[in-house]
Amino acid sequence: MHYIPSRFIYLCLHLLVLYFQVQESRQTSADFRVYVENHTRNPDDLSRKQVRIYQLYSRTTGKHVQILGKKINANGDDGGKYALLVVETETFGSHIRIKGKDTGYYICMNKRGKIIGKLNGRNQECVFVEEVLENNYTALVSAKYKGWYLGFTRKGRPKKGSRTQQNQQEVHFMKRHPKGKVDPLQEFRFTTVTKRTRRARRLKVKSNSN
Repeated sequence: MHYIPSRFIYLCLHLLVLYFQVQESRQTSADFRVYVENHTRNPDDLSRKQVRIYQLYSRTTGKHVQILGKKINANGDDGGKYALLVVETETFGSHIRIKGKDTGYYICMNKRGKIIGKLNGRNQECVFVEEVLENNYTALVSAKYKGWYLGFTRKGRPKKGSRTQQNQQEVHFMKRHPKGKVDPLQEFRFTTVTKRTRRARRLKVKSNSN
C-alpha cells in the first residue's frame, strides 16, 4: 500500500475548491448579464422602478408642460388637469416615459425631431433621459436621438429636437407638485432655492417694509 502525503491531499482539495468557486462565479456573472440584457432590451411594467406624478415647469414660458393628446405645449396652468404628468422610471438608469394623467398620451419625439403625443409609449422614441443641470433645472434628452432635447419656445410651442442644446433655456424644466398638493416631507425634492432667489426675497421684504 502506497503512502500519499497529507500535503499532497491538501493541495488537491484546495485546487478542487478553487475550481468550483470559479465555475460558480462564471455562472453568476452569466446569469446577471442575461438579466440585465433582458430587462434593458425589453422593459415592461414589471421592470419599472417607480411611478411619480408631478408637473414640469418650463423656464421659458413660466408655465407647465401639458399633454392635450397628440398636441403638446408648455402653456399649462399650475394645477391644470392636462399639466398633471405620470412619469414612469425604468429600472436601469434615469430613463423615463412621460404620460398625461388625463389623456393617457405619451410625450414622444419622432425622427424629424418633432414632439408629438402617442397612446403607445413603448417605442424608444417615447423614452427620455433626465439630466440634472448645474443651475438645478432638469433637461430631458431623447434616448433614441442623442443630443436632441425636449424643448419649448417662448410661446410654449414644441421646439424641434435638432435645434436644441443643453445650455438653452428652452430645454430647462423644474419638477413641481400640483398647486395645493405639496408633501412637506418631499417638497425639497421639487423646489430649488438659490442665492439669486434668496436675494430676491430679501429685496422684496425691504420694499414691503418701506
